[in-house]
This record gives sequence, structure tokens and C-alpha cells, in this order.
Amino acid sequence: HLDLESTTVYRTLYTYPENWRAFKAQIAAQYSGARLKVASSAPAFTFGQTNRTPAFLNNFPLGKVPAFQGDDGFCLFESNAIAHYLSNEALRGSSPQTQSQVLQWVSFADAEIIPPASTWVFPTLGIMQFNKQATEQAKEEVKKVLSVLNHHLNTRTFLVGERVSLADISVACSMIWLFKQVLEPSFRQPFPNVTRWFQTCVNQPQFKTVLGEVKLCDKMAQFDPKKFSDMQPKKDTPPKKDTPPKKEKAGKEAGKPQEKKDKKKKEEKEAAPAEEEMDECEAALASEPKTKDPFAHLPKSAFVMDEFKRKYSNEDTLTVAVPHFWEHFDKEGYSIWYGEYKFPEELTMTFMSCNLIMGMFQRLDKLRKNGFASVILFGGNNDSSISGIWIFRGQDLAFTLSDDWQIDYESYAWRKLDPDSDETKTMVKEYFAWEGEFKHVGKPFSQGKCFK
Repeated sequence: HLDLESTTVYRTLYTYPENWRAFKAQIAAQYSGARLKVASSAPAFTFGQTNRTPAFLNNFPLGKVPAFQGDDGFCLFESNAIAHYLSNEALRGSSPQTQSQVLQWVSFADAEIIPPASTWVFPTLGIMQFNKQATEQAKEEVKKVLSVLNHHLNTRTFLVGERVSLADISVACSMIWLFKQVLEPSFRQPFPNVTRWFQTCVNQPQFKTVLGEVKLCDKMAQFDPKKFSDMQPKKDTPPKKDTPPKKEKAGKEAGKPQEKKDKKKKEEKEAAPAEEEMDECEAALASEPKTKDPFAHLPKSAFVMDEFKRKYSNEDTLTVAVPHFWEHFDKEGYSIWYGEYKFPEELTMTFMSCNLIMGMFQRLDKLRKNGFASVILFGGNNDSSISGIWIFRGQDLAFTLSDDWQIDYESYAWRKLDPDSDETKTMVKEYFAWEGEFKHVGKPFSQGKCFK
């Protein structure tokens, strides 16, 4: 590794303000002594503009931030890779064992903390619609995560070894908004070791230089429908040519249009500061125009995906959900696909294989409305395989409909299934229920993950 402490080469981190993913790299640089310039505002960087220019996309094809570039031209994307590069040996681990433990907790943050934390916290920030069932499930998942951490920290000051490592930096940064927004005293009370560890971390000088004072919340933040409405992109579409104005607007509003416009501008201006508090790409993107629905060209279907998902989540799979699926499935409007990971020889530890699945799910978030999948990891460490059943709107593989959905799918072999065949009926039943013979696999069931 490059000795970042002895070099004077400057490095630039592109991000938007208050991005917790960028905090990981910034804090790592504070510990290692790496000289890091943060480009988070104009003229150096404007999110939504700079990251869409050909020059930026040439170095960072996904156009996402944080993104890193050294003055020598070396480029990196993905926050964990950037933080790792900017770290020193003390942060990364000095032996294969400690390095692996650090990687374990970095992966734990991404796979186990971020998904439920986002589901719970984002609605309270006004950047995602509230779903009571999803939020309650997220709370339970957060409790489970806190229990794991609390037990691990019962006899430890830090996650790995006797001082701060990249593990602490990654996990603490992934929990910042939990502690600031929703982990009120009564919720944290059963997990004193976690609170103690978190406060120890964020009060280290290297953390405070980046984060400032981190105040733990006194009361659990709740979803505010008005705040959510205010955060949605404002559509200001001009009327079509030769289209007469609507009658109702010709009456009441014709007399004082300017007053209403001024009031609207004032409301938008007052709502704007809330956006600065957001920490996730979804937050920064919330102010951008909505992209075209990739499924808009398809006719309406009688199959209600959300209704099936409710049955699958809340009732027995074999006696209720599977029969409901086949009773209502629209084979003209939807298709069923079998996907199998092409590179099983590369799968090592089972928790890393699960991270692979969940990472794909996270990147497909905007496909959830029109898709469902049950994906299973078979086998054990260093001898496993991944395969699953996917349901999509339309008759084509959905991943090709959007550039955002094409990152992972080519790592899988895809086969369209005939909904009328006995083979498909059996596979749907077994993959949905996570039990059965799975004759085509040849390995025992290990873990299942649902995309819904």
C-alpha cells in the first residue's frame, strides 16, 4: 500500500454536503494524515451537474459520489474502497486476521445496518414515503443489529483490537442518522455498550473534525406528510399549445395568480433548508425531475403485485401466498425468470455471498414496484451457489429497461420459465417457501433473501 502519511500528493473527494458515505473517507484521512481536498460545492462540484459531465463520467462511469481522484490521475469510486485506500495499516489491520475482521464489520454495516436504517430514517427526513409495516420491520431489524453489537462490545472498547479501526469508522458512520433521528433514550436503553462505543468514536478528535458535535436524539422523529410533500420535485409543466385553460382556474384564480405564485415560491424557499440535512443520494436526487417509468409502455395488468406481497409477508407461504399467486397471476402482463449466479467458484464465506445478494437488491430499489424475487444461497463456506426466482412486469428481462438496473444482472444466467409447466410450479413453490428438494441444485438450503 502507498504510504499516505509520508506523501505530499493531494487528493480530491467529490461529494455533496453531509454525505455520511464520504465521512468514512474523510475520517480515515484524518487518522492517516492523507492530504484530502473535499469538493462538495460550486464551483468545484455541483451534485446533479458536475457528475453528469463527460469528463466526470469518463473517470466514474456510474456518476455516483463519493468519488476519489488523486493528482496523479488515480481514480476510485465506492466509499469503502476510497476509505480503505486513504487508511493506514493501523486502520486496515496489521495481520490477515485483523484485516478480515475489519472487512467483516465494514460488510456488516452495508448489509445489516444500512437497509433497515434507511427504511426507518428516510421517511422522517421527508425523502421517502412512510410505510408502517416496513418501518416496524426495520425497527426490529435495527434491534437485532444493536443486540449483536452490544454483545460484541460487552468486553471491548472498539470493534477490532484496542484502538479505532476502519471497522469503527464504517459502522459508526452508518449509524449517525439512527442516533440523530430515531434512537431515543428508551430505545437505546437496552444497548448501553453500543451507545458508549458510538459516543467514544464520535468524540475522537479525528471524528469531530469531520462530523462536528453529534447530538443524540431526545425524541424519536416521526414521518411528516407535509414535509414529504414539500420535498417532492415541483412539476411546473407549461400548458400545451392550443389547449384552453381549465374552467375552474379561470374563475377563482384568474384574479390573483401572482399572489399564489409568490406564496408558492415562499413555501418552496422555506422547505429548501431541509434538503441540506440529508445524507444519502436519494436525498440529493429528491430535488431532481422524475425519470420516465421504464414500464410505462406496458398495458395495465389485473395482477396486483402489492396484494401478493402482502399475502407473502403476512400469511403462510404454502397454504395462502402460493395459491394466491397462481390464482391471480397474469401470464400476459408478467413473466417468471430463473436466475443463477455464473461464478460459484468465486463464492467464499456465506456472509459475503449474502452481501452479494443484498447489494444487488439495494441497487434495484426502484424496480421493487414492478418486481419480486426469492433468491437462495445453497451450500456452505467455499462450496455454495446462488439462484432464485424473479417475477417482472412484461415479457422481457426487466434489467435491460434501465441503465441503473444493469450493474449486477450480467453475472447471472437467466432462463424464462413457462408459467404453465409443472417444473415452474415446483420451482415457484420451493423458492417461495425456502423448502423442498431443489433437485436441480445439489446443495442444501443455507439462507434465503427476498426482493419485495
